[in-house]
Amino acid sequence: MLALAAIASGCAQGGSDQVTPAGGQQPLDAPPARALESYASKLRAAHAARGAAAHRWDLKRAPLPAPPAPEEKPRIRTREGFEVKGHEESDLPPVFTRIPTRDKVVFLTIDDGAEKDRAFLRMMSDLDVPYTAFLSGYLVKDDPRYFRKMQARGVVLNNHTLHHPYLPGLSYRAQKREICGMQRYILKRFGKRPTLFRPPYGSYNRATLRAAKACGIEYVPLWNEEVFADRWEYREADRKLRPGDIVLTHFRGPAQWKGTMPDMIRRFLNKVTAEGYAVGRLEDYL
Repeated sequence: MLALAAIASGCAQGGSDQVTPAGGQQPLDAPPARALESYASKLRAAHAARGAAAHRWDLKRAPLPAPPAPEEKPRIRTREGFEVKGHEESDLPPVFTRIPTRDKVVFLTIDDGAEKDRAFLRMMSDLDVPYTAFLSGYLVKDDPRYFRKMQARGVVLNNHTLHHPYLPGLSYRAQKREICGMQRYILKRFGKRPTLFRPPYGSYNRATLRAAKACGIEYVPLWNEEVFADRWEYREADRKLRPGDIVLTHFRGPAQWKGTMPDMIRRFLNKVTAEGYAVGRLEDYL
């Protein structure tokens, strides 16, 4: 950004309508230089707004801007050890805990829908941080407007079943009712059928994935880390973030954990920013 600003500020010379070219170059009309200055000004303004929002929400540093969505999407495979019998042969949705990418980016996903914290919505909008929601119908139905506001700000609403059961304990037909029922619910209430599904507790079997596929699900993202208001938990023994990691948290408040959703986001962003990670939009990589 600073380089662009320096280039732009050096383009205009005096009050002339032309920019003095370097030796051997053709003259450059002033309008392209003004366009570059305008672009640099927008970058500076966005950076300043992000810094001001970080200060308002008591973050140690402003969150890093995410890289552009990749033009060529990475191929998503089921994580080794997470397969079910006949997974590839039946073309079942892949189950994964990270996105294969070299971008220094992680993805925030939020489950269930119990807590409807308005401050959380303001915080995420102010900071312009993307996230993906996985909703359970019985927790959404008392206040669907809360999630419509979220959706209007670009958040994708995905499937976490109607009643949040332990799916491997149910028959195929019962699992299909839970998953397809939530597909219909989200389509009816929010206008778009999800393609992402997360099984409650991260628990599934072959029947789960067969049912998910039959209901129109294409991906089953799990997670590598989970963040709470007061701590982090890790799937990997070395307790390190890696590029492409999917991070889980929940719509919860002081009644369920030690703090608010803004407290949780503050803990999440302080860590990922300090380690040089931006927060990406999961759907951009799928």
